[in-house]
Amino acid sequence: MNRLPRPSLLGFAAGSLGMGVWVTVPGLLLLFFLTDVLAVSPTVAGLALLFPKILDVLLHPWVGGLSDADRRRHGHRRRLMLYGCALPVAFALLFVVPGGTTGWPAALWVTVAFVLGNFAFALYQVPYLSTPADLAIGYDERTRLMGFRMVVLTLGILLSGVLAPLIQDKAGYAAMGATLGFGMLATMLVGVRGVRLLNDAARSPAAGGDRAPGLRALLDALRDGQYRWLVASYLMMSTTSHLVLAAVPYYATYELGRAKLTTVLVAAFVAPALVATPLWVRVARRIGKQPGLLIAQATFVAGCVVLAFGRSVSIATLVAAVAVLGIAFAALQLLPFSMVPDVVRAADPAKAGSYLGVWTAAEATGGALGPFIYSACLAIGGFVGSTVDEDVVQSPFAHDMIRLGFGLVPAVLMLVSVLLQRRYVLDGQARSGAAEVEPGVHPRAA
Repeated sequence: MNRLPRPSLLGFAAGSLGMGVWVTVPGLLLLFFLTDVLAVSPTVAGLALLFPKILDVLLHPWVGGLSDADRRRHGHRRRLMLYGCALPVAFALLFVVPGGTTGWPAALWVTVAFVLGNFAFALYQVPYLSTPADLAIGYDERTRLMGFRMVVLTLGILLSGVLAPLIQDKAGYAAMGATLGFGMLATMLVGVRGVRLLNDAARSPAAGGDRAPGLRALLDALRDGQYRWLVASYLMMSTTSHLVLAAVPYYATYELGRAKLTTVLVAAFVAPALVATPLWVRVARRIGKQPGLLIAQATFVAGCVVLAFGRSVSIATLVAAVAVLGIAFAALQLLPFSMVPDVVRAADPAKAGSYLGVWTAAEATGGALGPFIYSACLAIGGFVGSTVDEDVVQSPFAHDMIRLGFGLVPAVLMLVSVLLQRRYVLDGQARSGAAEVEPGVHPRAA
């Protein structure tokens, strides 16, 4: 199998720097922006973030079908990626709500901008992530490729997670959106070139086949038993990680009493992943991707249990627990994304776009379900929304739900992901090379 040259790996990975901004900043700040700046109730705010993601369930597989058709017709998937470079505009619009608008009209503005952003994100992300399945590379080389991507993605998450609150604090939400949006555009264009370099280095011949529409592509992919368990487990992982990210500002502000600790907790969550990613690549080579992923999931659960204790333990202990989550988070991003091409190569390489469309739809759905579940925790606790000029005292029960929603709830969700993950049995076959020898043939779970 081909070993990919480092320049093509770096060019491809660069595209994830801008993607890191999109998957981090809305998840980190948007729910808080709605409830504590625009005076939107937690229930309405949660729905405003959930509705755009519901559309993604059909949108992403449909884009995947378009991407497969592009590859058959043109030999590459870059056309849609260029259209997706409109994403930074939608990102900026999320935080430029017309002056004086609060409550449900503000929620409506954010919802529309989020829908536009998710559409652009799908146009870029689906063909981008389909590329590894197009390449004539093996089991371990896919992990190496996604390891490069994960390091850069983590860097994007870290930079945006730290810079966004700092810029917002100094210059406001609108300036933050414009500044980070400009950086997104530059890195996304580099990623388009990186995909071209990868295709030149190790592209497999484009296979034939008919393009399925969104619903049919979704159903076709989910009929694959191995893929179904893998994507279901990843849906729960994505939900859990996005819930934790959305909860950080509330946990820092209300549980720990220090809003500025938001930056510290985000850095503690993301920074360890930069070091941990190469280690997880080695773990996957030694014991396999799925065993490594199960270890990471169990580690994440342990870290969440510590966070559920809140102020009853020291802040240093809580920061250390968040760092443990960050170490596990590296594997939760690296290993599932390197397992999907294994499934595609074993099933039908011609449908890589459709499979990845369903996958990114699950990721996007988790990105909405996480904040929505946390907003439900806030609503159950009786959390009261406010503007920046108001000083609202939250009830003791609201404080309890802020803490338990950050610790206990994600622990339970990750345990569900572990149970789903154990139903996936393709990893051993893919590791032995059987999936490469016999594409289109692999065990199908009932």
